[in-house]
Amino acid sequence: MYEGVKYMKKLDFRSDTVTLPTQYMLQKMTKTELGDDVYGDDATVNKLQNLAAEIMGKEAGLFVPTGTMGNLLAVMSHTRPGQEAILEEDCHIYLYEVAGMARIAGVQAKPIKGTNGEMRAVDIENAIRNENIHFPETGLICLENTHNMAGGMAISLDNMKEIYDVAKKNHIPLHLDGARIFNAATYLGVDVKEIAQYADSIMFCLSKGLGAPVGSMLVGSKRFIDNARKYRKMLGGGMRQVGVIAAAGIVALEEMVAGLKNDHDNARLLAEKLNEIGGISIDINKVHTNIINVDFSNFGLNASQLISKFAEKGLLAGPRNDKAVRFVTHKDVTREDVFQAVNIIKEIID
Repeated sequence: MYEGVKYMKKLDFRSDTVTLPTQYMLQKMTKTELGDDVYGDDATVNKLQNLAAEIMGKEAGLFVPTGTMGNLLAVMSHTRPGQEAILEEDCHIYLYEVAGMARIAGVQAKPIKGTNGEMRAVDIENAIRNENIHFPETGLICLENTHNMAGGMAISLDNMKEIYDVAKKNHIPLHLDGARIFNAATYLGVDVKEIAQYADSIMFCLSKGLGAPVGSMLVGSKRFIDNARKYRKMLGGGMRQVGVIAAAGIVALEEMVAGLKNDHDNARLLAEKLNEIGGISIDINKVHTNIINVDFSNFGLNASQLISKFAEKGLLAGPRNDKAVRFVTHKDVTREDVFQAVNIIKEIID
């Protein structure tokens, strides 16, 4: 990378959060204009926020430390305590964000069953609360694209539009957890604005497939972002000379999006090669982006046991559930790494 920084190559398929910054990112981080962001004086952060908003077709943007904070800020900014948010039953906000929407935002979740991460618009409309003294008011609808638990599958534009139309008809804001929205746009073959148009606010990550070391973005209307900025301060997210990491975020948006197609190709290659192993069956049609959930239940070991055995051979992966292991490709996984991973998996299950 550069003098003083050394990285050891690993077969790390646990997540695209393990990506390391590029040499160009590190260089930009050491040579960037800084200021106090709480005062709005950090020129690099301001540039990143304006760039993110422009890319998504929104009025304003806010740099946040994590996607979880970004999603929580969206819930807090769109709702008031005592309301309810409709979301898919396996979405990240509901399963993996420590019940922040309930404890901190004071908002109750209304989970809806989906298919491959997609909720039906009619089910959402039926879940919207009627006026009743006993009911919470529906204050928000949340979507996730790509959908993590569905193995990185992309939600279709038609489905998003149908749900957005329901939201607008009922005067309910719609927030998109777009942690991997650029992966979705790459798979769907559209500009990311085509996805973002069907959401009032979007959170997306810089520190996953785009390779930045830290940070996510929240975008929406100027009024929404003004509210979110104040809540960010409340949660301890008011950062100072944060341009040192925002600089990497600018590089991520300007330089790294095109490389996502290679990550998708490597994920598909991994799925195809694993399908050649007896006892493994992966639906290739569901390998949309860079995540694969692999069911190993035919081999008599649970996911945790297999992951430990993989790690002994230098292959890192993560559990999806007791039976399935999740593999995630990213910019630091090469085609050769995929073949090596397949060989390790064959050796273990043999």
